[in-house]
Amino acid sequence: MLDDPAWPTDQRVFTPPLTIGVVSDTHVMRHGVRRLPPEVTDLFRRFGVGLIVHAGDVNTGAVLDALAEVAPVIAVTGNNDDRDLMVLLDREERFTVGPHRFVLVHGHGGRSARSEARRLAGDADCVVYGHSHVPMIEKEDETILFNPGSATDRRWQEEFSVGLLQVTAEAILPELVLYGDPRYLVNVKP
Repeated sequence: MLDDPAWPTDQRVFTPPLTIGVVSDTHVMRHGVRRLPPEVTDLFRRFGVGLIVHAGDVNTGAVLDALAEVAPVIAVTGNNDDRDLMVLLDREERFTVGPHRFVLVHGHGGRSARSEARRLAGDADCVVYGHSHVPMIEKEDETILFNPGSATDRRWQEEFSVGLLQVTAEAILPELVLYGDPRYLVNVKP
């Protein structure tokens, strides 16, 4: 069991303006070779993120430890997470930034991750989800559906990806950051 991790934060109410770093499906196994690229945490630092959300399939707490060094972390469990994470994390998290309501899920358990996000659309202004490894921004009525893809496991996608959500009192502005090689993230400017 993980001893007193720095995540997840208990805070669920945030004040705008706020930049949120968004990751999912990192699939970093405890004894595997895959790691969260340090360029991702560097990107989040350069953009001054005040919160990081992880939409599941973290697989081991070391990823959340690295993210928590940058900003408070809210994370949900995915279908591949280790037992420790299954105990510490919930399947769904809700939080607000000013007037905006957010729901964070992995997206497994239904027909598709996208259908699970759509199912929650009426409950939030923005639903952040993962599971499919497909980076996507779309709207369902007035709700933004946001999947950051995967920072480490692109599967059938051409590129790896993470997300940024710029949240003001008036709007939520989603952005995908796509990259073929993490070293190229140094070229992404705020």
